[in-house]
Amino acid sequence: MPPTPRLHRVAVLVLEGAKPLDVGIPAQVFTTRASMPYEVRVCGAEPGLVAGGDRLAYAGAHGLDALAWADIVFVPGYRFPDREDPPRGVVDALVAAHDRGARLAAISTGAFALAATGLLDGKRATTHWHYTQALAAKRPLVHVDENVLFVDEGSVLTSAGAASGIDLCLHILRGDLGVAAANHAARRLVAAPYRSGGQAQYVPRSLPEPLGERFAATREWALHRLGEPLTLDVLAHHAAVSARTFSRRFVEDTGYTPMQWVMRARVDLARELLERSERSVEQIAADVGLGTGANLRLHFQRILGTTPSDYRRTFTKGE
Repeated sequence: MPPTPRLHRVAVLVLEGAKPLDVGIPAQVFTTRASMPYEVRVCGAEPGLVAGGDRLAYAGAHGLDALAWADIVFVPGYRFPDREDPPRGVVDALVAAHDRGARLAAISTGAFALAATGLLDGKRATTHWHYTQALAAKRPLVHVDENVLFVDEGSVLTSAGAASGIDLCLHILRGDLGVAAANHAARRLVAAPYRSGGQAQYVPRSLPEPLGERFAATREWALHRLGEPLTLDVLAHHAAVSARTFSRRFVEDTGYTPMQWVMRARVDLARELLERSERSVEQIAADVGLGTGANLRLHFQRILGTTPSDYRRTFTKGE
């Protein structure tokens, strides 16, 4: 079994006008429980009550001292981010936390607060689609990408509006604890286990609801059959649409082509088996539908930039 992961300290920085869902997402995903090695502290510019958006307020037991304590600092979105920057003390505390080695992660318009630090200059970033042009105008040194759900620049991460914050949090979980823990959290949240960070924030036309449900059912069906042959025709047949229609609308729904999605699902399942079992690479390759260990190693390297053996070692250190 993998060793007990080290405790990660998470600060959720609530600014005036904070959006309730944006605050709730990291607090819920990383909430302290036996299965999650995270400690979460909600803080403000000062300890005490912070007036939020949508007629809600937040009681933070901590002030900016929590940023000096945290390994990860989340900045939820807030109202009117384009009007003025956060208080100087907040900006300085974010920079100090980053300089100390903490990761900074913005949800939605929280990207404006990170941009105010200068830490996004020369880097890619995103925010809620309604504010992407405003962020680009206010911070021209930031490479604003309006067509993604989240951007990971290593020590600074940004996400688009609301629900894409879940995608960002699950992405962070996968990096910290592995795919098994992230999938467990996704099931608990009743969320998609992974969506492409490069997926568009919104689809230019609505998917017919029954078809959207049908595609979701096909993805779930495929996840339980990754060891079997899964071609475009097989998936389209299950969804009861033509292969051409399935392929086009699958990309709109997930950000991946059907075969890209199947390959990533197989690699993710391989990751989970590497983390949680002692099966050989050859056995795992057969289990996930990749045939041979050589094939698994090829796709593992292409998608994750590492080998199955090296990946497994990261989850067995200290045994």
